[in-house]
Amino acid sequence: MGTSGRQEQPGLPDAARPGVLSRRGVLKAAAVATGATALGLAGTGEAHAADAVMTATSPDGSNRITVSLIGGTLSWSAKRAGTTVVGTSVLGLVMSDGTTLGTANTVMTRYQHWTQDSTWTPVYGRNATIRDHYQEMRWNLQDSGSGVTFGVQIRAYDTGVALRYTLLGTGKATISDELTGFVFPAGTLVHSARDEGVYTPVAPDAIPSTGTSGTDVGPLTDMPLLVTLPGALRACICESSRVNYPRGMLTSVSGQSNTLKTYLMKKTARGSGTVQTTSTVTTPFATPWRVLVLGSSDTDLVDNAELVLNLAPASALTDTTWIRPGKVFRCNLTTAAGIAGVDFAVARNLDYVEYDAGWYGPEFTTTDATTAIGDIDLPMVINHATTNGIGVFLYVNRLALTDPDTLFALYKSWGVAGIKLGFINDGTQAMTNQIIAWAKTAAKYNLLIDMHDNVRPFGYERTYPNWISLEGVRGNEQFPTATHNVTLPFARNVGGPMDYTICYGQSRDLTTNNHQMAMAAVYYQPLNFLYWYSTPSSYATTANWPGLSWFDAVPTTWDESRTLTGSIGEYIAVARRSGATWFLGAMTNETARTLSVPLDFLDSGVNYTATVYADGPAGTTPHATPTVVSTRTVTSSTTLSMAMTSAGGQAVILKPS
Repeated sequence: MGTSGRQEQPGLPDAARPGVLSRRGVLKAAAVATGATALGLAGTGEAHAADAVMTATSPDGSNRITVSLIGGTLSWSAKRAGTTVVGTSVLGLVMSDGTTLGTANTVMTRYQHWTQDSTWTPVYGRNATIRDHYQEMRWNLQDSGSGVTFGVQIRAYDTGVALRYTLLGTGKATISDELTGFVFPAGTLVHSARDEGVYTPVAPDAIPSTGTSGTDVGPLTDMPLLVTLPGALRACICESSRVNYPRGMLTSVSGQSNTLKTYLMKKTARGSGTVQTTSTVTTPFATPWRVLVLGSSDTDLVDNAELVLNLAPASALTDTTWIRPGKVFRCNLTTAAGIAGVDFAVARNLDYVEYDAGWYGPEFTTTDATTAIGDIDLPMVINHATTNGIGVFLYVNRLALTDPDTLFALYKSWGVAGIKLGFINDGTQAMTNQIIAWAKTAAKYNLLIDMHDNVRPFGYERTYPNWISLEGVRGNEQFPTATHNVTLPFARNVGGPMDYTICYGQSRDLTTNNHQMAMAAVYYQPLNFLYWYSTPSSYATTANWPGLSWFDAVPTTWDESRTLTGSIGEYIAVARRSGATWFLGAMTNETARTLSVPLDFLDSGVNYTATVYADGPAGTTPHATPTVVSTRTVTSSTTLSMAMTSAGGQAVILKPS
């Protein structure tokens, strides 16, 4: 359910009053102008160059996004709690014929604004319901030199702000660049990373130049991009609703301090596929939302991540009952390993098993993903799995996706539950469309899909909820530092689901086992690969692995989530509820520390049994640190003292007694 108030006015007089909202009413369909003639303004003299400003303000009054039209030139800015997040910054689109929209000769022809307040229920998520509450404002504009009609839309939520462009009229348009800039206050740092690189905090104008002959080259960083502003203000720049458009990156701007500019990728992220220097679209057309998830503290940022979903289209699927988030175990490439993997999944309360790269042959030389290697009797394994209520995922390299409709139909006929696509090279307009098409085709055959390697989130797990996870991160299988792990909740994971392959009990881990365990609650991972690199026999002596009972119990989708405390790159504690039970994960970087965590999120007047998985005495390496399990009774008035060794963590189950 929802409520809205709406006003729209052609011409300039009303544009001077952007903050006045209409009475509550039914939200009408947005009126889209195709130029001054369609508005009845031709020859009236009402559409002329004049200065104007529109500001959208969040319902709680904390966030403001402003677009200005001064001397025919567009710009934008944003504030939180009265403090500048983005100063006056460039807006504009460059067309392939050299026309630049928004930088000169811009005329405002129509102004609209409204509020919207509704709630919706995701198929899975951080929370059982999501509130979609915002103020939106739109200008329809005309480039008086070329006659091209276009628009700017802005929204302000309590959780952040967003903007995008629209190309109006009916026909075709070819875009060669997007000029959207971000001018930050002095002292701002951005946590730059590209592909699977580590995060490097640098000034916006100091992003290192990267790239190869086959990829885009320059001072480029991927989104989601974590931004730490002076004081406690935090932002994460994300994309949402990217359709028929290249993936955006962000680039330093030569000679402009504290400034980033949107960069539209012309090559795929890892240098395969066709180079696209322009993108042709059918108009009317909307570009992706440029999203600023905002927080007044580090923890705010994590809890405000659902903004990306609110800006994405609603689900395109009428039936989602078959979509089941869950935990996955990867099997070695034999029939016996598959059978053992299924039995392990049943014993350990997992939902899926997966055959990864190699099940149909060497993935970079075999393009036929319809026949298993001789060591795998795939029908036998699938039958054993489905008989025991376990789903089967199959890995497919992009090189074998020459006919995805036929391939996915075949997998459906086999009884396969999902597909993990490997070496996906996101980046160009064509690859954006291909990625969405894969998700859509998988949904046609009731298949879940997990996209791996260099692909970035843009909110489409809402639109195609069978697209249940993606990588796009320096993954845990690379045994990253604890500092990296406690940066991710504030950065990449804000943008959307993150397939991070928990490596419990691996001697190569640079963290304690408890740190690995806590990931299951700290990270949002609706499809969670557990026990990566391990086999069922690794855990045969269950007494040696006290964390198994935590993984048995922890779910992957939630009714409620709260970030309790955290500091970027240092530590974090997150509590998530499923039913009446809470699961609390805490992680630290290489500095041992003790967190005092109030349990005031628990129901008042209820006793809970807390099962605590804590770091024991520090081992010679973090991996050698034992897990100590204890239980105690707690209430909403209890404050937990959570001691963690270097690169350590804690995991806690809080169940009503």
